[in-house]
Amino acid sequence: MTHSERLKNRIAVVTGGAKGIGRAIAKRLAKEGAEVVIADILIDEAKKAASEIGARAYAEDVNIADQDSVDRLAEAINNRHGHFDILVNNAGILDANGFDDMTMERYLEVIAVNQHGAIRVTKTLLPLIRKGDQAKRIVNIASIMGVRGSRDSIPYSTAKGGVVNFTRALACDLASEGITVNAIGPGFIDTDMATLPDGSGHEHDTEWFKEIYIKHGRIPLRRAGKPDDIAGPAFFLCSDDSQYVTGQILLVDGGVSATF
Repeated sequence: MTHSERLKNRIAVVTGGAKGIGRAIAKRLAKEGAEVVIADILIDEAKKAASEIGARAYAEDVNIADQDSVDRLAEAINNRHGHFDILVNNAGILDANGFDDMTMERYLEVIAVNQHGAIRVTKTLLPLIRKGDQAKRIVNIASIMGVRGSRDSIPYSTAKGGVVNFTRALACDLASEGITVNAIGPGFIDTDMATLPDGSGHEHDTEWFKEIYIKHGRIPLRRAGKPDDIAGPAFFLCSDDSQYVTGQILLVDGGVSATF
């Protein structure tokens, strides 16, 4: 079996797969032989991503904060495949306000998408995963901010912290069925989420980031990550190589978590 066939005959669902990390993961899984469902609320972007990936990918419209929408996604997958093998819960939104400026409305919105959304998708799609005839994998995209503190990140960090412990608890619940559940905690990754709140550029291009994280080595590898840096570890957790790995939170952060 060639390198590009390690996930042959497997079906993967990647939420938030239209852009950034999700798109890179979808591309990598397809390259490894999987048929990939790019499930995203940004349906035009999702269709574009699927077109660029090729015949092994197609797009489905979903709002993971809405149960009816997730039910429709489950129905579409069931009608087309009857089952699937790999779920990557990647969809999420960001909030970068300090606690004093945070509104409860925005807090609940971030929790609804980033935490409840991952749980809702998993709960709704799990019957289809159980029908999968290949190694069954669930990979949640958490964040380094789910295990470390960071200013101006209460909603996001709280939601991702919930995803971290959802991963651990679900891994225990599903272990007897041979379904592994793991999470990846990205560090500073160069995606649209890294855009500064005022829209003036990316945080990685600011002088403070270059001074602290690059020059003085707060990130030991001295660079921001790229979406492809997450896609490789995600593939590992979806592959047969990770059959004895479950309940783990893999921080993919260039070493920043080792410095504090």
